[in-house]
Amino acid sequence: MKTYAGRVQFQQLQYFVAVAETRHFTRAAELVHVAQPSLSQQIKALERELGADLFLRARGNITLTDAGEALLPLARRILADADTARHAVQELVQLRRGRVRLGATPSLCTGLLPDVLRAFHDRYPGIRLLIEEGGSHDLVRELARGALDLALIVLPLPTPSPALTTVELLREDLVVVSSPEAPPPGGRGRRTVRIADLQGERLVMFRHGYDLRELTVAACRAEGFEPDFAVEGGEMDAVLGFVRAGLGVAVVPRMVATRAGLGLRVTPLARPGLHRTIALAHRSDVDPPRAARELQRMLLER
Repeated sequence: MKTYAGRVQFQQLQYFVAVAETRHFTRAAELVHVAQPSLSQQIKALERELGADLFLRARGNITLTDAGEALLPLARRILADADTARHAVQELVQLRRGRVRLGATPSLCTGLLPDVLRAFHDRYPGIRLLIEEGGSHDLVRELARGALDLALIVLPLPTPSPALTTVELLREDLVVVSSPEAPPPGGRGRRTVRIADLQGERLVMFRHGYDLRELTVAACRAEGFEPDFAVEGGEMDAVLGFVRAGLGVAVVPRMVATRAGLGLRVTPLARPGLHRTIALAHRSDVDPPRAARELQRMLLER
């Protein structure tokens, strides 16, 4: 009887999250492949167990109560942890099947990951690789709620989290990229560019929350000026495209800038330059699944 009750409670959380995400009982029932009356009954049973209403139901408009808002992140984490456990148990000794959920910033997806993921795939072709691009702040949040096994993030984090374990992977130089037709900041013949040379230059700038944006803006302000943006708001590929079109210059990781086929002028920053530290992170309270640990090993040994 206890086993059955535990199974029903888990289903209740699944049904609750489905309704919370769709804000519609019928669509939620379709999502979890159950009849709508059964789903409604399980939601009511969950509300009775918790002693609180989870949804406000007014003229077909479904919204979360305060209790529902409090339960939602916990329910998502429980479901994510259970899903991770299920995949970990299903992995065979030879890692013939399974999955790895890896988060990374767009610049790392472009520069660091392709070769490592190719080597991992060649060695373990049965392992599915699920990649999520995002800023470090977003990836840390996804790790905390159990939606990722590993994440490549940029240190330092604005708010260090004891819930995460981080291992430094590499220290990467940043460089200035510009259109081949335009002179580099500071004039032709310059082998390096100072941050001060960016004053008066039009910059192609990443969106808010992007690690490279914050690093570049802080460096300019340390030199006593506010950067001038020609275009802002893009991800890595968009920024490189705008620079190639001659809209301005950008500060990007060397690993990305030297990628074959970009067709951009790459100028190093004069000492001390700008750098960023890349780290591999995972939750401290849960060991990553075996396949994720193997990818972690390959990233650390690269």
